[in-house]
Amino acid sequence: MSPRLVIVGPPGAGKTTVGELLALRWGVPFADSDQLAERRSGRSVADMFVLDGEATFRALERDVVAEALTSHDGVLALGGGAILDESTRARLAEHPVILLTAGASVAAARVGLNRDRPLLLGNVRGQLLALLNERAEFYAEVATWTVATDDAEPDAIADMIEALVSGEQA
Repeated sequence: MSPRLVIVGPPGAGKTTVGELLALRWGVPFADSDQLAERRSGRSVADMFVLDGEATFRALERDVVAEALTSHDGVLALGGGAILDESTRARLAEHPVILLTAGASVAAARVGLNRDRPLLLGNVRGQLLALLNERAEFYAEVATWTVATDDAEPDAIADMIEALVSGEQA
């Protein structure tokens, strides 16, 4: 088994919203690596960061992503930082990966003051800019296709992705 599509991108790009929509359209299951990590640990991502530290969370994230890449047969959305792990990036080379992008102001508006995103506490827009700069090359490395989500509705984004995946011009 292997995911039909893996979705990566920064917080606020629309990975979960678009991923759930695509899974519904295709009649396949949807999974989110953050939710898989939460189920395995019994804690929220925010609590894992606070109680165990980022390094411990990233190790768990790496493990649940590796497992999902071999056992999940639907649409898989990865947490924004999952691509920081070199072994995860290597595994993604074997899968169709869509990168959803969003500018910092759009992503900040979508994320808001979400306390469930520990890396975005404080100045959300500034933190997003820093994350985007830090991760841009890694997102580009794993992406088969890229779709900007700034000015598009979820249905239109899903339409673009379906066209790309089927080999049509978007």
